Amino acid sequence: MPRVSQDQLAARRHEILAGARACFARYGYEGATVRRLEEETGLSRGAIFHHFRDKDSLFLAVAADDAAEMAVTVAQYGLVQVMRNLADNPDVAGWLGTQLEVGRRLRTEPEFAEQWAERSGAIAAATRDRLERQRDAGVLRDDVPVATLQRFLELAYDGLVKHLAMGRPTDDLGPVLDLVEAAVRKPQ
Repeated sequence: MPRVSQDQLAARRHEILAGARACFARYGYEGATVRRLEEETGLSRGAIFHHFRDKDSLFLAVAADDAAEMAVTVAQYGLVQVMRNLADNPDVAGWLGTQLEVGRRLRTEPEFAEQWAERSGAIAAATRDRLERQRDAGVLRDDVPVATLQRFLELAYDGLVKHLAMGRPTDDLGPVLDLVEAAVRKPQ
């Protein structure tokens, strides 16, 4: 039997995560049945669960990847850019579906909340670090503590997620996000 390289395994894992992300976004966690996961990924359950112990571990891997990507975006461009990406196309990244399921599980599953604390902490740290760098560069307003600006941006993000979850229009969000960004910047 031929050996599979690490690159091939990584590529297959990435393929499974992309299909699962789309499936979770479309059907939610409960609706993302194994059959639907097979259809979305184009792989058998054996191939999927060779890489992931079960559906829960697959979802956690999707959510962890999304959180890591979000932390990188926040560190480079700020939380407002994450909001812009989400508002511009909430379904492409699948982040909305992941965020909604994570939020549900945080409220209802203490074990999940405990596991998720590290990931949400990484996003919060990236936000705080970015705000501190912006303040040091003289771009950020200095009359409000960084912790308050961070909380403001997190609340704006949470509000955007709720707005999108309710199916509200996204075509007019650019000026709103401009206002959110202007609110944390130093007045010119």
